[in-house]
Amino acid sequence: MELKKEFDLETIVTSEFPDVLLEQARSFMELMMQYRCALMEVETKLNVLNAEFTMKNNRNPFESIKSRIKSPQSIIEKMQRKGYEMSVKGIEENLADVAGIRVICSFPDDIYVTAKMLTNQDDIRVLEVKDYIVNPKPNGYRSLHLILEIPIFLSNEKKDMKVEVQFRTIAMDFWASLEHKLKYKKNIENAEDISRELRKCAEASSMLDLRMQALRDRIEASRE
Repeated sequence: MELKKEFDLETIVTSEFPDVLLEQARSFMELMMQYRCALMEVETKLNVLNAEFTMKNNRNPFESIKSRIKSPQSIIEKMQRKGYEMSVKGIEENLADVAGIRVICSFPDDIYVTAKMLTNQDDIRVLEVKDYIVNPKPNGYRSLHLILEIPIFLSNEKKDMKVEVQFRTIAMDFWASLEHKLKYKKNIENAEDISRELRKCAEASSMLDLRMQALRDRIEASRE
């Protein structure tokens, strides 16, 4: 039996031949390794910026940095939903969020300061910016999304990889986490009323962010 040169994602869940499955999955596993390497590169940059910012400002801008690789099932579902070619090439060309990092910041202005520091580095290329803080989604969601391209250095090549970086405050992340859980509840009564209440909560959390930032500014000004 002649093996396909291009890996077909659907064989992960449908193949009945383990030897064929292993051979065809190899290119997929290699791609996932490359995405993990790209995550390590971006995480290292963020940790360096956090250390420098902390030294210069006597406080750290990040509460946490979390990274993840999309699961094979999530990749398959998104590829099918979007109608993309189900292959490794299709993943690389069409999905920008296989490798993702979520950076939780203390204050809204920390988001923009650190995002600028990151994207100003000369080995990073910004492919896309979606500012849902300035322009929230209709449901109230707020976050700064960046699609970056960063090189990784393998044994025999340099390869540019895409990484999605999301910047949020603690309040934005708290709201998004709860909204995500509520969104998947079935047979909800008064769904529209709940949606309106969630939008009000998003507004309230945004105001809290700004008030806490203003308090920080007052405290820092009093120390000067």
